[in-house]
Amino acid sequence: MIRTAPGREWLAGLEPAGPVTVDQAAGTAANTGDAVARIGAGPVCWAIEVGREMALQIIAEIPAFGGGEAPFEVLRQGTEASIVRALLLLADPGSGLPSSAEESLAGVREFVQRGISLGGLLRGIRLGHEGMARAFLAACEERVDRARLPEEMAATTNELFRYVDGFADSMTQEYLAEYDRWATSAAAARAQTVRALLAGDAVDAAEASRVLGYDLGRTHLGLTAWTERPGADSALQLAAAELLRARGATATLVVPVGSGLVWAWGVVAGSPGPAAHPRDDVRAAFGLPGAGVAGFRRTHGEAGRAERLRRLAGDVRAGSSDYADVAVAALLAADLTGARDFVRRELGALVEPSAEDLRTTLLQYLEAERSVAAVAAALHIARGTVTYRVRRAEQILGRDVGERRLALHTALLLADELGHTVLDG
Repeated sequence: MIRTAPGREWLAGLEPAGPVTVDQAAGTAANTGDAVARIGAGPVCWAIEVGREMALQIIAEIPAFGGGEAPFEVLRQGTEASIVRALLLLADPGSGLPSSAEESLAGVREFVQRGISLGGLLRGIRLGHEGMARAFLAACEERVDRARLPEEMAATTNELFRYVDGFADSMTQEYLAEYDRWATSAAAARAQTVRALLAGDAVDAAEASRVLGYDLGRTHLGLTAWTERPGADSALQLAAAELLRARGATATLVVPVGSGLVWAWGVVAGSPGPAAHPRDDVRAAFGLPGAGVAGFRRTHGEAGRAERLRRLAGDVRAGSSDYADVAVAALLAADLTGARDFVRRELGALVEPSAEDLRTTLLQYLEAERSVAAVAAALHIARGTVTYRVRRAEQILGRDVGERRLALHTALLLADELGHTVLDG
C-alpha cells in the first residue's frame, strides 16, 4: 500500500523522463520490489534514472570511480540505493528506515581495495547529494502548488541535508572499518607493494619479492584483464593466470584492483608464445617483456595503454591484444583531442561513415606497399575494385596517396583502431 506523509503526495506522481523500467534497477529484486510496494513503480523508475545520472556525474568529476562497466555498476548500485532511500524517507518519514541502505554500503569494500581515499569517497557523496537535491527540487517545483512551493522546497532541502549527513556518517564508519580489515590483510600488503613499485617509489626489490611471492629480478610479461560480467572476479583472476601460462609464464602474480579488473605479471624466458583466446567474457591486453623492476613497471604501462586503446574504441569483443601490435595508435591516442583533430585534418571527407570501405582499402594499400594484388587477396575483392577505391580516395583527399604518406598512413591507422572515437566530430 502506497503511503505518503501529508503534503508529500507529489512524490507518488514522479515519473522518469526516459523509457526506464523497474527491471533496469541496479539493486536487488527484493529491495526494488519493496520500494515499489511502498511508493509505486513510477517514482522508483524516476529514482533509477536519477541514480544513473548521479553515477555518471561522479565519474566525470572523479575518474577514479570509473574504469569500465563493472565499476560503474557498483557505483550506480550505491547512487540508486541512496536516492531510493531518500525518496522513501521523504515520502514517509515515520517509516523507520535507516539512512543508509545495505546496497550503498556494499560498494565501500571495492572503493577501499581500489585505493579510493576517504576524502574521495566523501567528495563523491557530496556530488551525489548535489545531483539528488537538484532532481528533487526540480520535481517539487513542477508538481507542488505555488502557494505551498516555498515551504515545501525549504522542507525538502532541510530533510535532504539531514539525510545526507546520516548517510555520510554511515559510509565513513563502514569505510574506516573496511580499511582496517583491508590494511591488515595479506592482499592489502601485496596491492600496496605493487602500487609502490608502479609509482617508482624506493622499494627494496628483495623484500618486495618476498611480500609478493614473486621474483622481481626476472623477465616479466605484463597483462591487464577485465570483464563486464558482475561477480566474476575470482574467475577473472584464474583466467589471467591461465593466459600468462599459455604464453610460457613459469610463475604468475595476479592482483585484483576492483570489480572486473586485474593486473597480472608472468615470469617468461625469451619471447613469449602466441596469445591464447580467453574465455568469452574476458578481455585482455599484454605488454612487452621487460627485465627487473623497471621491466615490471614498463610492461604494465604498455598493457595499460593497450587496454585504454580498446576501451576508447568501444571494443567489447572477447579476446586479447598485444601492445606490440597497437603501440603507434596507443601512443598517439594519449592525446585524444589532438589525435581526433589530426585524423579529421588528414582524412577530410574520408572520415564520413560512407567512406569506411575506402579507408579500409587505402590502409591495406599503404601497408602492402601499394600492391593491388596483395590488397585484393587480403580483402577478398577484385583488383579493379581496389584500384577504383584508391583513385576515389585520392579524389576526396585532393592529392596522390604518396604525398604526406606517413601522416596519411598514421591517420588511417588511428581511424581503424579507434573508429568513432576519432572519426566523429
